[in-house]
Amino acid sequence: MQAEPQKTWTIGSLVKWATDDFRTRGIENPRLDAEVLVAFALGIDRTRVIIESLRPLEPAELALLRDLVKRRRSREPIAYLRGEREFYGRTFHVDPRVLIPRPDTEALVDVALARTTHVSLSMRQLDLCTGSGCVAITMARQRPTAKVVATDVSDDALAVARDNAYRLGAYNVAFLEGDLFESLPSGSRFDIVTANPPYIPTAEIEELMPDVRDFEPRGALDGGVDGLDLVRKIIDGAPRFLVPGGVLAIEIGAGEGAATRTLFEERGYGEVSVDRDYGKIERVVSGIRPRG
Repeated sequence: MQAEPQKTWTIGSLVKWATDDFRTRGIENPRLDAEVLVAFALGIDRTRVIIESLRPLEPAELALLRDLVKRRRSREPIAYLRGEREFYGRTFHVDPRVLIPRPDTEALVDVALARTTHVSLSMRQLDLCTGSGCVAITMARQRPTAKVVATDVSDDALAVARDNAYRLGAYNVAFLEGDLFESLPSGSRFDIVTANPPYIPTAEIEELMPDVRDFEPRGALDGGVDGLDLVRKIIDGAPRFLVPGGVLAIEIGAGEGAATRTLFEERGYGEVSVDRDYGKIERVVSGIRPRG
């Protein structure tokens, strides 16, 4: 009996197979994920994935793609599979040591830039919970004459952030390891303090998509019982590091805008503002340093 000929895998057939596989496993955007993984593995853009759909895959290409599909099946995030994520028009390296930058956080950069136009040439910024460094590095590149300090409690995260700063030419950023403000030299003062702290209530962690819950660092997600543990500490601690008229801007979770605004106002911050992200969700609360 003659053996059946081995199937020839093309780019198009691999994309269809991966799409169907992802769909049956409940993965959102299965076609997009399949095309992104194929483009990444082959070193081409998604347009060529479509144009070259009939091109046969080499054995090495097929082996790599099967491995990537297997990892995505387990819900490992696309950003970790590719080792990168775009943020504010720049490509940041990411891996499981850091939270994956999200478009929501670009709103924090927008607010920080808008509220420091009066010191745009001499801005001094402190970025807390810097993670991959996406906020600090973006601000430093948007304001090349600024001086930026970024802190994180995780030395692993700082290793990723330093690599990103070097690759992206953000030489005006200094990175310090420590819990929030503790690593700052005495007398440090800033025009703006930014922060993207953990803000998901502990009880909601298990309800997150497995892509987030099972792969991204828990310490960068868990914000305590109401999600505001670190937010409170930052609001309380920032005034002694802000110059008169200096601004604190914090990213928050969905539904936390009113409570965070109240915390700002109770602490005496002025001109408190709650800004929305691109999805129209209240995402950033900011205010001017309390007097006195």
